Amino acid sequence: MRLVRWAVLTAVAVVVCGVAWQYRDHLTAKLGFDTPASAAESAPSPAASAQPQGRRGRLNPGGPVPVVTSVVSAKSMPILIEAVGTVQSIASVQLKTRIDSQIVKVNVEEGALVKEGDLLFELDSRTLRAQLAQIEAQARKDQAQLEQAERDTTRAGSLLTKGAGTAVARDTYYTAQKAAEAQLEADEAMRQNILTQISYTEIHAPVSGRIGSIPNKVGTTLRVGDNTATAVLATINQVDPIFVSFALPQVFLPELRAAMAKGSVKVNAIVNDTVKQSGEMAFIENTVDPATGTVTAKARIPNANEGLWPGQFVKAEVILGVETDALGVPSAAVQLGPQGPYVFVVKDGHTAELRPIVIKRTQGGEAVVGKGVAAGEEIVVDGQLRLVNGAAVTVRPPSPPAGNAGAPPPRG
Repeated sequence: MRLVRWAVLTAVAVVVCGVAWQYRDHLTAKLGFDTPASAAESAPSPAASAQPQGRRGRLNPGGPVPVVTSVVSAKSMPILIEAVGTVQSIASVQLKTRIDSQIVKVNVEEGALVKEGDLLFELDSRTLRAQLAQIEAQARKDQAQLEQAERDTTRAGSLLTKGAGTAVARDTYYTAQKAAEAQLEADEAMRQNILTQISYTEIHAPVSGRIGSIPNKVGTTLRVGDNTATAVLATINQVDPIFVSFALPQVFLPELRAAMAKGSVKVNAIVNDTVKQSGEMAFIENTVDPATGTVTAKARIPNANEGLWPGQFVKAEVILGVETDALGVPSAAVQLGPQGPYVFVVKDGHTAELRPIVIKRTQGGEAVVGKGVAAGEEIVVDGQLRLVNGAAVTVRPPSPPAGNAGAPPPRG
């Protein structure tokens, strides 16, 4: 019985092996094993290995791939450093009282544009002016006493020369004269002190700019020692010109300093990719932040139209110079693979060639290429996802803007 079982199993194994050998190519393809010859034929080329794994396979099983292309051109392009900046006032001044007094008049509206020297607030000065009148009266009295002391000193000196007076009397009158002169000088100093305090009752704009909120109105009593938020009468921010502050990686520091040494460096402040205002570099901070590896720089921007507002975030473009004959390609044409960036170049108008490139910088929707393509070559800007190295392509015109697609004809 056992011998019969072994004979049956042997016969079945022989049949299975024979069938497997007969259909060995079909089974190899099903199981994913290539023969040495087919494996050598399907080995990817070095160019193909630079693109994502998902793109390796048969070339265009469905026919030529429709693509949109652009021609690489050599042109002059600015050398830009882009950063995120913050708009800052060149001068931001908080107005506070310098004496204890009461507001009697406010000559400015909240948010108004003021000029340097404008009278903004008036404080009660009646007590100070009364003190000034008192000091001036005391000064006139001391002036009269000084004149009398001068006459007494002259008379004592005349008597002494005639032998009718004494040196002691003359020295006494001379001392009284000097004391009167000193008292008169003290009166004048007190008068100047009162005049200075009276000047504090009129608060003028120290700079030209835009004034903020005015929390204190007429009748409010102000105290010098008040440190609360309401102690600030108002804040004036200078808005023209204005600063744009931004941080740059320290690797750009040598280039920026070299450009500033040659002359003024232009800086563009861009708001929402629409509003652009230009100025120039003002200064670079005197130290690099070791925590971030960046250096702070500021640009001075004319702002007569007040397009830039303090505290606003903007995009800053620092123009270090202009590169002539730069090769610019649309950023949409650049793809990233395991070996770095690459583009597809259309050869002879119908074949796509994968071309590794070296990117120097990216700016304004364009990548400046340092190596890999030449001027006049045609590169793919749309349709790359279906391409592999050597794939057949057909060039089609770019799609119309979404707003124009399917628009109904005008009615008559």
